[in-house]
Amino acid sequence: MTGGPGTVNLELVGHVAELGLAGGPLNLVTGDLLRALNAALDKVSSKVEVRCLVVHGGSARAFCAGSDMNEFAAIAKDASERKILFEDMVVRKLARISVPTIAAIDGPALGGGLELALACDLRVCRRGTTLGLTESRVGGLAGNGAVRLARLIGPARAKQMLFTGEPVSAQTALAWGLVNEVIDTGSALDAARRLAATMAARGPLSNRLAKQLADAAHDVALDAALSMSTVAQQKIFDSDDLHEGVAAFFAKREARFAGR
Repeated sequence: MTGGPGTVNLELVGHVAELGLAGGPLNLVTGDLLRALNAALDKVSSKVEVRCLVVHGGSARAFCAGSDMNEFAAIAKDASERKILFEDMVVRKLARISVPTIAAIDGPALGGGLELALACDLRVCRRGTTLGLTESRVGGLAGNGAVRLARLIGPARAKQMLFTGEPVSAQTALAWGLVNEVIDTGSALDAARRLAATMAARGPLSNRLAKQLADAAHDVALDAALSMSTVAQQKIFDSDDLHEGVAAFFAKREARFAGR
């Protein structure tokens, strides 16, 4: 999972996993990059000690500038089999990973790059970067990105971005709720690391269940989501983490959560 272009670099730093794209200067999405990303996500999921995942653009100029269009001609008649289904599976795997995820955006996030960022729970962006689903400029379509973007910022703003293909600035993205934070000084990766450290210090079982419930608010009916919340609350009260957290609160010390 480490090496030259078309790969990803995965590092584990304490309870935080960092996944850096390594797809060349623009981090173009290729079949090789998707396969490496898929394997890296499987590895992260297998590590019980991971409590947060940060996805970033590594040393590239862009977080990710979208698909490598040089591949399109060869797959035109078999795109579902050779690209679309696998790419959607990998993006859904990122979205469904059990721990909180943060996209650290220090360069443009365009097309499939923004789709990767949209699959993360939170997005931290450096001032001066641009974000967009630009596929309509070349007659293409942001499939899963259109759905995730509309859920995140509403259909009217999403349609504006989709129909025009025009990127938006970091400040507009913040105002629209597309990103959670815009960084004025330093890098988005450093800010994401600070945020990840804070999240990793919280109850890991609590955060995993909170992610499930927040996603369920979109995905299932209200009564079903509330029923899920009742079950989740019982899991928390049955957990060692809650009682450790309460004990630490009264003892005025840092909690030592075990994730169970």
